[in-house]
Amino acid sequence: MLPATPATRVALKLDIVIIGAGQAGLSAAYNLKQLGLAPGRDFAVLDAAPQAGGAWQYRWPSLTLSTVNKVHDLPGMSFAASAGSDDSVQAAIAVPRYFAAYEDHFDLQVRRPVAVNLVCNRGARLRIETDHGLFSARGLINATGTWEKPFIPDYPGAASFTGRQLHTRDYKTAADFAGQHVLVVGAGISAIQLLDEISRVTTTSWVSRTPPRFRQGSFTPEDGRAAVKLVEDRVRQGLPPGSVVSVTGLPRSPAIEAMQQRGVLNNQPMFQSITPTGVRWADGRELAVDVILWCTGFRSALDHLAPLQLREPSGGITMTGRLATKVAADPRIHLVGYGPSASTIGANRAGAAAAKELVTFLSERPVALP
Repeated sequence: MLPATPATRVALKLDIVIIGAGQAGLSAAYNLKQLGLAPGRDFAVLDAAPQAGGAWQYRWPSLTLSTVNKVHDLPGMSFAASAGSDDSVQAAIAVPRYFAAYEDHFDLQVRRPVAVNLVCNRGARLRIETDHGLFSARGLINATGTWEKPFIPDYPGAASFTGRQLHTRDYKTAADFAGQHVLVVGAGISAIQLLDEISRVTTTSWVSRTPPRFRQGSFTPEDGRAAVKLVEDRVRQGLPPGSVVSVTGLPRSPAIEAMQQRGVLNNQPMFQSITPTGVRWADGRELAVDVILWCTGFRSALDHLAPLQLREPSGGITMTGRLATKVAADPRIHLVGYGPSASTIGANRAGAAAAKELVTFLSERPVALP
């Protein structure tokens, strides 16, 4: 644990600061080091979490290496070598263990827990205000992901509901809901996984704003590239990124087929309002539920960048660069794990692209005087 320092004191002046030490942040740090920059001297990695692992350390216990989509290797070090061959290990244990070994192996000197409050423009440099003092940098790679920004849509009557409302990030175990009727909201991968688990121990209903899209057949690399390209096109236009899954659809896996046979994939359209005891549709039909589980995704955690005024009126940020990591309005700033790079494999590539482009850009500019 780092001791707190006065917010008025500049702790360190650097070329580059990386905010976040998940997959994208560690990839960027590795690539900066490969380009000759020294951790702690030329760049620093600031991470708000108490330990290594990014958002993985907070995932629910039943998410194991056998049920998670895929954990991609970070550049230069195999995940399998760290995780071993036991697929029953919780992802919340295996991935943080891998990240910690990675940080140590490459001596990335991640500073944690350090919460970044604001990033401000100070002429040729950026001022990074944290709960452990101030940092000054010529460039910034933001890799804060989405875990800290759960999204729950606002529906009339939500405050009157007498049951429990929680988000995917609050989920621990299906046993918590035994004997209660749970309404799962959402049509993404997490919604399906949690519906599967919870429906094994209690009664469930399932609603979503748009009908789920189940994909037949295998998902090819070409399919993946096409889906990412659609999201990339959006951020290059300054539009909110949307999710890759909304483009790719959900694979009809054996688990989904089993859910179909158990009769739990009875998707209903979204309700119109929430009542004290449940939900109500536009036609007046009501459903009594004890729990509303919002599997409605996340938004990019970028509030600390608000003073930079990067957002367009549409709510998005116009991105440019080879992999759309560079902020068009300020090329000193790269966003990795945003838009098309919001996946483990996309984060790796984005971290490398951001590091190379930012180092090139800064090398072409005169070093600002302190």
